[in-house]
Amino acid sequence: MKIAFVGKGGSGKTTLSSLFIRHLATTRAPVVAVDADINQHLGPALGLTDAEAAALPPMGGHLPLIKEYLRGDNPRIASADTMIKTTPPGRGSRLLRVDEENPVYAACARPVRLDGGEVRLMATGPFTESDLGVACYHSKVGAVELCLNHLVDGAGEYVVVDMTAGSDSFASGMFTRFDMTFLVAEPTRKGVSVYRQYREYARDYGVALRVVGNKVQGRDDLEFLRDEVGEDLLVTVGHSEWVRAMEKGRPPHFGALEAENRAALETLLATADGAYGRRDWERYTRQMVHFHRKNAESWGNERTGADLAAQIDPEFTLDEDALLALPG
Repeated sequence: MKIAFVGKGGSGKTTLSSLFIRHLATTRAPVVAVDADINQHLGPALGLTDAEAAALPPMGGHLPLIKEYLRGDNPRIASADTMIKTTPPGRGSRLLRVDEENPVYAACARPVRLDGGEVRLMATGPFTESDLGVACYHSKVGAVELCLNHLVDGAGEYVVVDMTAGSDSFASGMFTRFDMTFLVAEPTRKGVSVYRQYREYARDYGVALRVVGNKVQGRDDLEFLRDEVGEDLLVTVGHSEWVRAMEKGRPPHFGALEAENRAALETLLATADGAYGRRDWERYTRQMVHFHRKNAESWGNERTGADLAAQIDPEFTLDEDALLALPG
């Protein structure tokens, strides 16, 4: 299952995504966690020291390796240099699984031990001073989108992406890559405005979107979210002494998390798992192709000097059966 956590800065999105990842670890399910936010805080939220988080290999720094590996023997892709973030897989491409060893994970993922289990953690890399004036942040997440486009995951396997909200999320088709998107919103006008913007952008693409109310302190906050969000409000989370201790770098055992917050995480997991039966791989592939054509026409063809629409394999559908055709 591919799951995104989105929300405005300060909403508690990274905290909630880290709690969800910790919850998954207790189930011993295969998990790949990805920090794709402009502010790279997922590592520390999972217990890494600042030095350990800073040492995570940036996916963007390994983009040539990622492209070359995923290209495989696809005859429609002449070279890795012509691959862009939206390049779809085709016959001959290499596909990624959650629970496997491959050169992409070897270069970009690091194991993180949590209470009850271990997860793989990947990060896009921070937005640095050298990027100012020459890059935009959604170019940083191109490696993540390329990997998601080539990922085949099954039931009981999880990729959890902590990512930015707002218009940057819609600069390409990455927002359509998820089985479930959890939007974290505070009970404020600004908090729900992000929800409205995301819903407006996503409504034509069948994006499964549910709202997690955070920092809810009483009945008035709950009623506000219900009035503004309606049926999209899935669950709310209030004050947590466990989270306060985690933010101080002194988290107790995860089993000590408050019962009501643990129940909220179980609701998130059940909701994500419930999306598996509604998967539509053909629509997923069509959307991938749609956004690749758009990016090719708007900038990709000029940038690469190639007709990137020719990379599209009309006979290929990304689904679990496609794994049978993986090259060696």
